[in-house]
Amino acid sequence: MDEVEKGPLGQRRGRGARERILGASQELFRDQGINRTGMDQLCATAKVSKRTAYQHFGGKDELVAEYLRRFDPEVMSGVFDRTDLTPRERLLAAFELPAATPLCPYIGAAVELHDPGHPASVYARDYKTAVAARFAETAREAGAADPEQLGEQLALLLDGAAARTRVLDRESFSTAAAIATVLIDGAVPSPPSRRAG
Repeated sequence: MDEVEKGPLGQRRGRGARERILGASQELFRDQGINRTGMDQLCATAKVSKRTAYQHFGGKDELVAEYLRRFDPEVMSGVFDRTDLTPRERLLAAFELPAATPLCPYIGAAVELHDPGHPASVYARDYKTAVAARFAETAREAGAADPEQLGEQLALLLDGAAARTRVLDRESFSTAAAIATVLIDGAVPSPPSRRAG
């Protein structure tokens, strides 16, 4: 591909068409949804021709899958890889999200696409499975008796809080954090108390 590409009106756009397309997809898919965003609008926002878009992405399905891949490739590393927190604190830190957090893009894509075989649906499913696995791994570090069960419970709670926040337009993560505390306290043995000698 040439170093310099031409946009829809023949203007020279330079390198970076792929990143502009992905940036436009993040903005438009988040603001109006995947199904309501057409390739014409996406190309206009990214300032690329449709030909250029299809050179970078075989079609909208491929673009949607790449859009999701870019969100959190390390699966919540900002929570689960923190070394300044205990495992128990990391489990709870997953629920410390601001009220303005938009609907999880993986949930949004899966709901909109209605096709379990769509590349984005497969990626969303894999991502959600990975989140539960990270919760389970951290629960195991914390000493949970059944870390897989606690991981699934916390993943379900996090997804429920994300959806409820979006539907009600009201923050639900603090309530989810309180429920998570109860679940964690029931699953992780308390450290032995020290008695004065």
